[in-house]
Amino acid sequence: MLFMATLIEKCFACPVRCGANRTERAGFCNVQGLKIAKYYLHPFEEPCISFNKGSGTVFFTGCNLKCVFCQNYELSRAARGMEITPARLADIFRELEDAGADNISLVTPSHLIYEIEKAFRLYRPKIPVVYNSGGYDSVESLKRIDEYISIYLPDMKWKSEYLSKRYSGRSDYFDVAAKAIAFMANKPLRFEEPTADETPRADGVKKMLSGLIVRHMVMPMGVTDTLAILKWFKNELPDTAYLSLMSQYTPFGDIEAFPELKRGVTAREYNEAVNAAFALGITNIFVQKRSSAGEKYIPKWDY
Repeated sequence: MLFMATLIEKCFACPVRCGANRTERAGFCNVQGLKIAKYYLHPFEEPCISFNKGSGTVFFTGCNLKCVFCQNYELSRAARGMEITPARLADIFRELEDAGADNISLVTPSHLIYEIEKAFRLYRPKIPVVYNSGGYDSVESLKRIDEYISIYLPDMKWKSEYLSKRYSGRSDYFDVAAKAIAFMANKPLRFEEPTADETPRADGVKKMLSGLIVRHMVMPMGVTDTLAILKWFKNELPDTAYLSLMSQYTPFGDIEAFPELKRGVTAREYNEAVNAAFALGITNIFVQKRSSAGEKYIPKWDY
């Protein structure tokens, strides 16, 4: 069911700027209206995000990238999900808060900024809001909702134009993402200090209240590009930025024509990336166990 009153007649929400009349057809992102596939307390994000009870995560349908290996292809390509209104999204924010979420996390929101902004105007969450995107974001659109966002959690997928075009369909990915992340880096870094009657986590991790975490997933045969991204991170972002260096690549999606993507990342590849990060002096960093890769970490969709 489409809620016509909430549809966009000319959509320029993301850098694709397809201008689709979404009252008549889907945009480049494969959706007309606001659609979600799941919302729940997600336990498998960075420890300062999932923290104790979990991140109140909303998975949106559609995407402005065409990553051939997308593990959420049912959402990004097949447009699986349930149509909702901004008012219903606002209610979901409340539900997640009431369930004890440590924050509200918006997953793949770049193409739905207009609708999300409407939801925020109806209800502003009392807990931190995480903007969890593929990095291909419009600074103009980010400015529309920046006052509601506490934590930015973008990907930086590629430095190489060739790789970004080959695997994600956008040769300008790095230039666009770098500008967006430079804007996101303005968020001050803040963590919650435990009160006297609270027991700190054994690993010393504190809950992030505000800041920037840039995700980069090491890819098979992709270490050279990873090293270029690590240098960009060190040279261009403030010391308050965090890096999440991910080993979780799982062969998935439409990769038949990409034989190099039909295996996981080796220990040697990932260790080379981690060692390079430390050699550059990157200390605000999350690393993953290689056991983080696998389909068991992909959510089961509800709609």
